[in-house]
Order: sequence, then structure tokens, then C-alpha cells
Amino acid sequence: MANIIWFSDHDHLDLSTDISKMKPQIERLEGKDGLQKLFGFLKESGQHYDLSMKHVLSKDFPSILSMLRPEMLISLLSLHPFESMYGRIKRYFESDQLRRAFTFASMYLGMNPFEAPGTYSLLQYTELAHGILYPEGGFVKVLEALAKTGKRLGVDFRLGSEVSSIILSPDEQAQGVKLLSGEEIRADVVVINADLVYAYNTLLPSTPYAQSLTKKPASCSSISFFWSLDRTIEELKVHNVFLAEHYKESFDAIFHRHQLPDEPSFYVNVPSRIDPSAAPEGKDAVVVLVPVGHIDDDPSNPQNWDELVKLARDVVIQTIEARTGAKGLRDSIIEESIETPVTWNSKFNLDRGAILGLSHSFFNVLSFRPKIKHSTIQGLFFVGASTHPGAGVPVSLASAKIVSEAIVSSMSGKLNRDHNHINIWVALLLSLLACLYLSFLWS
Repeated sequence: MANIIWFSDHDHLDLSTDISKMKPQIERLEGKDGLQKLFGFLKESGQHYDLSMKHVLSKDFPSILSMLRPEMLISLLSLHPFESMYGRIKRYFESDQLRRAFTFASMYLGMNPFEAPGTYSLLQYTELAHGILYPEGGFVKVLEALAKTGKRLGVDFRLGSEVSSIILSPDEQAQGVKLLSGEEIRADVVVINADLVYAYNTLLPSTPYAQSLTKKPASCSSISFFWSLDRTIEELKVHNVFLAEHYKESFDAIFHRHQLPDEPSFYVNVPSRIDPSAAPEGKDAVVVLVPVGHIDDDPSNPQNWDELVKLARDVVIQTIEARTGAKGLRDSIIEESIETPVTWNSKFNLDRGAILGLSHSFFNVLSFRPKIKHSTIQGLFFVGASTHPGAGVPVSLASAKIVSEAIVSSMSGKLNRDHNHINIWVALLLSLLACLYLSFLWS
């Protein structure tokens, strides 16, 4: 799948799983030993991937003691969690272009590459080693497939039914949910896949811990444009990353000042290039993600989102046209929808409009991350970006698998204690399906 990096000097880099295509590009930037440098980077980032899959993405970390597992301790230093992605990549490449091209993937977790743990070079490894998978028809097809499986197993989906609170017994046992309409739905187990910070502060009784979550470091947000074009923009590939000339300064603006950089790096996806269902023939569908700081209520740091949207749109169009040679992009837009940190917050209850939940810095992952099981409320579990193991479609599916296994274990314990004949085979099957799907997605 075509993935191209556009640099500020009008040079570009075509990333590929085909090393023969990468070789001349890498050597042009790094010299004749460039390919060996790439292999060195892939060896390290591949190790990060393998160790993370084995020791992190498949296991729960309910306490600090979980991090003291011998296999985890042995692997920890090899994961380079105490060095930054950018710091690790500097060991392999001398050119600014490759250092930037191979660190921007940290934004897939909403993190600054100059601060993100070196472990996350695994993100770039998956692209170069495994390629990029796309479900034909868009990611909604993943949801539809999961829903279809659920219905076949007897799941009753209640759409458009907003939950106002979790029903708790006097002895702090989750007993179901109360809808905004006043209706109560009883259950033996409650799993919350809403934003975790929102859930703790809105659906559950207020606690000091819930308040503390609102002060934890969060991922960035984005200004996102969804464009329908009246023609195809042939200069754009399926995946396009436009990198800022002042690379580090652009991340400082996002993560330290919570603003839109004067010259942002941004991502452009053209799904219609490979998926005919994305747009009518002869036209393009385009998605633009412009990383920006999350909502900051500091009065000394005003965020005028209407103005920032206008600035973002202008710089995106100017940058695309200047670097690719495309012309008349603005006039080709026949329909536009926009999401901002404010709408991410209002539509999806994302705390501070942070699109990838809480930060993935070292002291916000593993045992330091909010747990998948509530510490005091029995029968209450969390799944998704802000709990273990973190954000992203494959990682959230891994979270679902870990949670399903924890529920089965919890219910099995209840069976042994109460001799209650609860059928757990559906939960087991869902766990297996999640595992198989995750394996397919990462294969």
C-alpha cells in the first residue's frame, strides 16, 4: 500500500515493505551503508514488537508486582523504555529526513517522538515489515463484523441509549446501568468502553482518584477534515505524511503549549485510491488529520478553535499544493465536515478532547495505567484506550481479549464460591474470536 513522506524541501520518501524499493532511497539519504543502518533499526524495532506482543499486549498488569515477573524484567531494558524514540533512531540514521520519517509514527499514540519511549519504534516496524491493512468499506466494517458475531451469539445491542450512571449495590457491586431515559438494565457484569476518565467522573460516584485522572497527562488531539472532492488528486497516494520544517518546534507547540503549530506536520488519507466504495468514480474522498494540543482551560493560553480550524485548513491546502504540485484543491472541495478537540469532547465524551486517551509515557502504562478492573467495585471492568494496554484498533482489541479473560476468571471464581450455574461459554468464545481477529490484524 502506497505510503509517502513529503518533506519541507520538496523531497519525498516512498515507504514500502519491499526492501529493493527502499534500498536506493535509503542510500541516497544515508550513503552506501544506508541499507545496513535500516536493517539495524528493523532488528531493534522488531525486537520491541516481539517482546511487546509477548509480555505486554497479551497480559494484564493489575499491580506493581505484575511488572516484576522475571520474563518482564529480563525484557525491560531491551525495550528501551527510558530513552526516547528520537534518541534511539539517532543511533541508526544521520539524515534529518530519515530521523523524522521513522519517528512520526509516535503520533499514532498521540505522543511527542522526542519524549515517547523508544519501545514505540515497533509502530514503524509494523508498517515496514507487515504493511498497512485496510478493511474494504472502512473501519466501520470491523464494527459491523463484530456486531454480526455478537448477534449470532445472542447479544442485544441497544443503540442510541445513553447511559447516565452505573447501578451499584450498597456493598459496591456493579448491578447494571441506568439510561438517561430512566430505564434500568440489570447485569451480572458491567464493561465500560466509554472514555475511562469520563466514566470515572460522570457514570460513577465522585472520588479523589477520579479527579486525579483529569490531571494525568493526556494524548494530543486533532483538527480533522473530511473532504469530498469533485475530482481525483492523482498527486496524493493512499497514505501521505507531510512533515514540518521545524520538526521539534512543531511538537513543542502541540504537547507543551497545547496549540496548533505555525507549521504543523499532518497526515492525509485517500481511501478512494484503493476502495471504490469510498467515493464515486472520478472523485476522491480525503481525510486530513492535523495534530493539535488537547483542550486547555488555562485562561493564559486561549484556544480559539474556529480561528485555528481556518488556519489549519489554509496551511494544509497550501502545503499539499506546494509539495505535490497539485492545483486547485480548495475549489475541488464540494463537501466538508470537521472535528476539533471541542467536538471530540462533546460527541464522544473524550476527556480534554484527547483522541487517544491518556498519555502512553512510561509512568502511564503497564501497572501505572488505570486498571481494567475497578479496584473496589465488584463486577466492573474497563476496556479501551485509557486502560491497559492502550490506544489504537489492534491494541484496544488486545484490551478486549485481556478483559474477557479477566471476566471469565472472575465469574469462574464466583461459580466456585456460590455454586451458581452461570454459562461462561459465550465469554470464552468471544475471547477466542478477539484473539483470532487480533492475530489476523497484526499478521
